[in-house]
Amino acid sequence: MSRLRVVCSSFATLSVAALLLFPVCPTFAKTRRGEQVVFAKSSEDASLQRRLASLSPTVDPGEARRVVDIAFTTGRELAREWRVVWPPGLQNFLVNRGARKGGLCFQWATELLLRLDALKLQTLELHWGESFPGTMGEHNVIVVTAKGQSFTQGILLDNWRYSGHLVWAAVVSDPEYDWKENKAELTRRLQTRAIAGNTEETSPRVARELERSEDPAHRSR
Repeated sequence: MSRLRVVCSSFATLSVAALLLFPVCPTFAKTRRGEQVVFAKSSEDASLQRRLASLSPTVDPGEARRVVDIAFTTGRELAREWRVVWPPGLQNFLVNRGARKGGLCFQWATELLLRLDALKLQTLELHWGESFPGTMGEHNVIVVTAKGQSFTQGILLDNWRYSGHLVWAAVVSDPEYDWKENKAELTRRLQTRAIAGNTEETSPRVARELERSEDPAHRSR
């Protein structure tokens, strides 16, 4: 093999490895100095509960608690089910090769959306957030606001970025992504669930999560 071919092959290998090592696409990432996402510490994370409840005086703290519980446990459960590996770029590669059933960012967001929608929230509202749509750096999350609030006032919930470990931030303060709302995509994904026959009958997996969020014996996990 010629020296040039060896160099090119090595460069290609290193390029792929570098992409896989980044949890987000560095080409599109924006760094806002002094700002960062926050790791949820548990399904009862008090900081996230308070932040959701503080969106508006109308927010029911009980709903905020259930949202945190579902968001946190969804990440942990799917990480086991999908056999998620670090970094997220490697999981994406495995999914696209057929070696994993799930783990792409829109799959994390869709699963979380369906579980949170099943709560039938009265004081909180769900939004579909997307950043850099149509590019290799595209990412999707669920954003939560108080009922009737604008998308830009919301809190993003992201299980993809750290491989099933829930992180959150004010949607306008994410140090790595520039978020926009996609109302049509939210509607489309909820309608897809309805077409699949889950409108009147909650799927077993979502039902388990709903039961868990209401059971005080499980809230310390």
